[in-house]
Amino acid sequence: MLPGRGRNGRAAGLARILGTRTAWTAAGDGEFFCPGCGGDRNYQRLTGQRRFTVLGLPVLPRGETGPVVECAACRRHFGTDVLDHPTTTRFSAMLRDAVHTVALAVLAAGGAGSRTALESAVLAVRAAGFDDCTEEQLAALVEALEADTGRITGEPCGAGLAIELHEALDPLAPHLATVGRESILLQGARIALADGPYTPAERDVLATVGAALTICSDDVTRVLAAAARTPS
Repeated sequence: MLPGRGRNGRAAGLARILGTRTAWTAAGDGEFFCPGCGGDRNYQRLTGQRRFTVLGLPVLPRGETGPVVECAACRRHFGTDVLDHPTTTRFSAMLRDAVHTVALAVLAAGGAGSRTALESAVLAVRAAGFDDCTEEQLAALVEALEADTGRITGEPCGAGLAIELHEALDPLAPHLATVGRESILLQGARIALADGPYTPAERDVLATVGAALTICSDDVTRVLAAAARTPS
């Protein structure tokens, strides 16, 4: 046992004499969602230079390390992929814009002239965060959307409208669980059903919404059928 202790003691002593140290340098900052804190925090992006030390003093470079993201609150370090997750504020804005775009797309499929469809769309958009949304505003935006995309009310989802949907939904989809993605599709379905059964144009728009949210076609069919069976 004594020889073993002697070896352990020598190893511990050597570790106190020789070691490595990382010197961090700030390379940027911003706001991010900190997984450690569970909320939005400020961060610094750090790059590191590792050095071999003797008695705690750096003597030889041992290469670079990082970059890492350091939370200004908890001081924990994370990989830079943590910056791919939107902040709570940004996520709320993305979700709000997604619901707004889906509502406009469904109305453009034929519901803009229906008061019940407009009322349903206004409720969905207000719940998503646009508190001052009105039926008149949505109707005017549908007209502007049709003029911009060259689309005629009641036509299938054309390239211009599909682009609008993908621009709003593609960045959001990876950050939503399945139930969240289906919830957005379901809101669109309820707007479409507010003035009667789905039209072919409305089904086409909702299929595009489902595709942009990475919902498979079978699940899109299931969600639309479930919405149709549920009394409004």
